[in-house]
Amino acid sequence: MKQFTTALVSALIASSLSAQRLSQINLTGNPGPSYFAILTDQDVLIRITAEGKIIDWGSELMSQRANFYDRKLQPFLGRVEYYGQESDSVFRGKVKSIGTCPVTYYGHYEIETKIGKLKSIGTLYLDYYSNFDNAALRGKLRFIGSLIVEYYSSLEDELLRGRLKTVGNVPVRYYSSFDDRYLKGKIKSIGSTVFDYYSSLDPIELRGYLKSGFYRPNIGGVTYILQ
Repeated sequence: MKQFTTALVSALIASSLSAQRLSQINLTGNPGPSYFAILTDQDVLIRITAEGKIIDWGSELMSQRANFYDRKLQPFLGRVEYYGQESDSVFRGKVKSIGTCPVTYYGHYEIETKIGKLKSIGTLYLDYYSNFDNAALRGKLRFIGSLIVEYYSSLEDELLRGRLKTVGNVPVRYYSSFDDRYLKGKIKSIGSTVFDYYSSLDPIELRGYLKSGFYRPNIGGVTYILQ
C-alpha cells in the first residue's frame, strides 16, 4: 500500500511538472502585450493574443553568435488537428490539438465577451473580463490557469490604458506621459527588476535604448520579452 501511494504521488508530481504553463509574455505591443506564450508538455510554444486567439506555435531558434532569438517560431512537425464541420460554428476550422495538447474554445452559448475565444490549452484554463468590467479590460485575458492578469484601466494615464499591469503577484510599471520623451511608455520595472534607458540627456544615437537590464528577463518563471 505504501509503495502504491508513493508511486501515485510521484505520478501526480510528474504530471504537474509536464502540464502546460505560461512561459513568455511579449510586451512590444501597443497598447497591450503582443502575445502570451504557453509551453506544452512537448515543449511547444503556443502564442496567443490577450483576446484569446492563437497566433502561431512551434519552437524558438537561438542564434549561435549572440543571445538573439528569431522572432518567427520554427514549425512544429508533429500532428495538428482542427475542428470539423460537426463542431460548434464559432470554432469550426480552428485548431483542436497540437501534438498531445488539446485545445478548446468557448461556444456560442457563452457570454458575448467569451464566444469563440480560447477556453483551455491542455490542462490550462483561460478566462476573460466581461462587459461589466472597465472598457480597457473587456474581452481580454483575466486568468491564465491560476494566474490573474490585470491591465491599466481607462481611468489611468492615457499612455498606459490597456497595457499589462500585473501577472499573478508581479507588477509591471511604465514611464508615464510626463517623463522624458525618450522614456515615456517604456517599461520601468517588472517586479523588482528595474530597467534604465538612455534619455534626451545622452548622445542622440543612444536615446531610447536600454541602458541597464535585459531584453528577456526571466521573472517568477516567466520570460518577459521587451525588444
